[in-house]
Amino acid sequence: MKRAKTKDNGVYHAALRELQIELVKLQRHLIRHHQKILVLLEGRDGAGKDGSIKAITEHMSPRETRIVALGKPSDRERSEWYFQRYVSHLPAGGEFVLFNRSWYNRAGVERVMGFCNKQDCEDFLVAVPIFEDLLVRSGIQLFKYYLDIDRDEQKARLQARRNDPLKQWKISPIDQAALKHWKDYSHARDLMLARTSVTYAPWTIVRANDKPMARLNLMRDLLSRLEYSGKAKPRQIAPDRAIVFPFDRDALRDGRLSV
Repeated sequence: MKRAKTKDNGVYHAALRELQIELVKLQRHLIRHHQKILVLLEGRDGAGKDGSIKAITEHMSPRETRIVALGKPSDRERSEWYFQRYVSHLPAGGEFVLFNRSWYNRAGVERVMGFCNKQDCEDFLVAVPIFEDLLVRSGIQLFKYYLDIDRDEQKARLQARRNDPLKQWKISPIDQAALKHWKDYSHARDLMLARTSVTYAPWTIVRANDKPMARLNLMRDLLSRLEYSGKAKPRQIAPDRAIVFPFDRDALRDGRLSV
């Protein structure tokens, strides 16, 4: 995956502002109509999930917007049904909820780092389409994004994180193992995408080597897939399909995903 050329900073912020205005329109609409939106952001360590979430939520209502980033499960939670601790965080009517990592931890970090066994992972891959079908049938509008970066970009970002005193809170043992287990994470990603991208809950890939362009195009993709009052013309929020595209199995072979 080649790094895209980042646009001028002023152009970026102007485009970001226009998209954030659209998100405010969207939020007013979903509050008025008691709709429920759930966005899952997955991806490799350093892929830019935090920055994307900040860009999306910066001007949204804090009362109706929630960011969910669950930590390590407790002993009690480990004894529960796997999806149980996530259910209480699902959106109610009028809410916009983003998961910074989600139940897909089981198919990624837990699988690669040995925090669950092979049977646990297989059970998850079988159960998650059923679980998500129930969510969609309940009226939740579900969007799943996978932010993908190449190995050199991840290495550079993790090194910058270690050198930045303002980002020390982001450093974890999992980060230290990310590059060592690069191929394992690639295999886990490919299996997860192939097994859990279904018609009612498909995956969308974000090529995220260029953070600003990834954020803008993720936001455009989301907005383009939702209906709301006062929506901009399609060409104004059309995503660049070289950056954000619906997952299909050909992407596992044609170079659109990092290897």
